[in-house]
Amino acid sequence: MFALHRLMAPVHMVPLPIAARIASMLFQQVLKTHPNLFDRLGEYSQSRFGFVPTDLPFAFSIRPGSRDIQTVRRGAALATDATITGPLFLMLALAEGRVDGDAIFFARKLAVTGDMEAILALRNALDDNEIDLAKTVGSFSGPLKSSVSDLLSSIRRQALKAHGVAWS
Repeated sequence: MFALHRLMAPVHMVPLPIAARIASMLFQQVLKTHPNLFDRLGEYSQSRFGFVPTDLPFAFSIRPGSRDIQTVRRGAALATDATITGPLFLMLALAEGRVDGDAIFFARKLAVTGDMEAILALRNALDDNEIDLAKTVGSFSGPLKSSVSDLLSSIRRQALKAHGVAWS
């Protein structure tokens, strides 16, 4: 059986500056791979979107218009216009656009607070971008790229299965 809590346990020991650097590198790589990612946000491009993984000690705030990400310890003040809270893998799967967002929200697997129109605009912006975070992270692995991507894809499938969500 997949033990997600064992996989996430070492993350709790990561210092905030290192977590912030990793989040920034990943975010910048996604933007490099998908430069038009936020084009469909319109008036919400200057909104600040918060992401609070319930299984990580960190929270994140993204302002698409300025293409920046802020990382804080979960529980610290995080100024946002809209926030999504829930398990990390569900949020990542939603960002990749490969799970039914409506089903996840209605099943209350993710909580959304703040400006709902901004969240809908973000969801629409993410649609059709074919983001694959396993491949993005794998791209940092040099000659191990394929193996790392495959491993992360397997972890993602198992994590989603553990949350009762099908990968589509």
